[in-house]
Amino acid sequence: MRTVIVLRPEPGASATVARARELGLAAIAIPLFEVERVAWEAPDLAGFDALLLTSVNAIRHGGSKLKALRGLPVHAVGAATAQAARDAGFAIASSGTGGVDELLDSLAPELRLLHLCGEERRAPADPRQPILAIPVYRSRAIEPPPDLGRTVNAVVLIHSPRAGQRFAQLTDERGTIAIAAISAAAADAAGEGWSDIQVAAEPNGHALLALAARLCNTSPPQ
Repeated sequence: MRTVIVLRPEPGASATVARARELGLAAIAIPLFEVERVAWEAPDLAGFDALLLTSVNAIRHGGSKLKALRGLPVHAVGAATAQAARDAGFAIASSGTGGVDELLDSLAPELRLLHLCGEERRAPADPRQPILAIPVYRSRAIEPPPDLGRTVNAVVLIHSPRAGQRFAQLTDERGTIAIAAISAAAADAAGEGWSDIQVAAEPNGHALLALAARLCNTSPPQ
């Protein structure tokens, strides 16, 4: 069976590795980024009806200013994000597993949303709601780890377009590597020339690992 490589930052990398190993996959973490807090100011709650959260990092790195926003109900992408918000004292109005566009399609168009996000973010495709995005964290590229050579003949998980682009720049072994991408945008950013590249059925961790499991059962190129 091929090795699964997880490139996402910690602590998400270790969490994904643990879930992969529960599925019987041989997985290791080789993070390419480090998530850090950025300075931000909480706006007046009177201008918003709800909080939009698309990453657990918004809660993890939002800091003490999050307390001022607890009066807003949360619409979250992903169970992990919803649980982190709940643990931080927020009320969860809804959560989805199909990505931000699907979640927004399910919400009333008159909702005024405050989106706590990262500096690098994919804006919603065609939101009906007015959205103010405030970055509260950033993913900083770190030095390429020395064990990047372990990606040869492996299945590499791409969790974001930025990760796809950076990994493509760092490896010289495209022809031996299968890419499991969480979205079409992430796959496009990785480019071409891989032994295989496929997109998860849904943009979430469970679907991505299911895809990785299928790719692990294919033989690497000789």
